[in-house]
Amino acid sequence: QVQLVESGGGLVQPGGSLRLSCAASGSIFSTYNMGWYRQAPGKQRRLVAQITRGSITTYFYATSVKGRFTISRDYAKNTVYLQMNNLKPEDTAVYYCNARNTIAEYWGQGTQVTVSL
Repeated sequence: QVQLVESGGGLVQPGGSLRLSCAASGSIFSTYNMGWYRQAPGKQRRLVAQITRGSITTYFYATSVKGRFTISRDYAKNTVYLQMNNLKPEDTAVYYCNARNTIAEYWGQGTQVTVSL
């Protein structure tokens, strides 16, 4: 079992920045690929960014966030981050942390990000 707790969401003006954090507990953090998804009202949940486990790290970013968002993980703190810069109104959504390996998948409870004047 893995428990995921997100934090760092909030209200920000267009062009602003936020950093989301996802603290993992309960299992071996290093065995999971970690990702951030988002879901806007009336839309499907979509992958925003992903970072793999292991000694060779690979990254995935949705086209809409490339160059603005950065995902990272701290193995010592069992935490994954999403640094979001130059935020746009269309980034408004609930952001979910995800942990996945070949055996299991877990989700956090979500944190709201609102980009508005």
